[in-house]
Amino acid sequence: METIRRINLIKILDYQLFRFGVVGALAASVHFLSVYAIVSIIDLIPIIANIFAFLIAFIVSYFGHSLWTFGHKKHNHSSAATKFFSVAVFSFIVNEGGYFLLLEYTSMHYLLSLFIVLITVPVMTFILSKYWAFN
Repeated sequence: METIRRINLIKILDYQLFRFGVVGALAASVHFLSVYAIVSIIDLIPIIANIFAFLIAFIVSYFGHSLWTFGHKKHNHSSAATKFFSVAVFSFIVNEGGYFLLLEYTSMHYLLSLFIVLITVPVMTFILSKYWAFN
């Protein structure tokens, strides 16, 4: 019986990780394209554009994870949204710090720097989302 529970838990985690990856890739794409658009159209510096892009991508991320990745009716949306926003802000601080360091201390293009940051933060976000925000 314990083995069956472990197998089911592994299947659920694999399923959630897949969904987390899909939603995360969509939110990261929105984030990336938003930075590009804001820098190109409005002519803001990348580090400031990143703040606005985060807020836009947060909407995609919250609803995707709330309704699909961790999609269950058990969580209270106001509580989950507050917790998830806290997770997202913490992740964004890590994101913005890493982005600043890459922009300031390397000669990398701002989009390459952003790409690197956007692919390194999601592991922390998954763990905090699963075991705290949507628990």
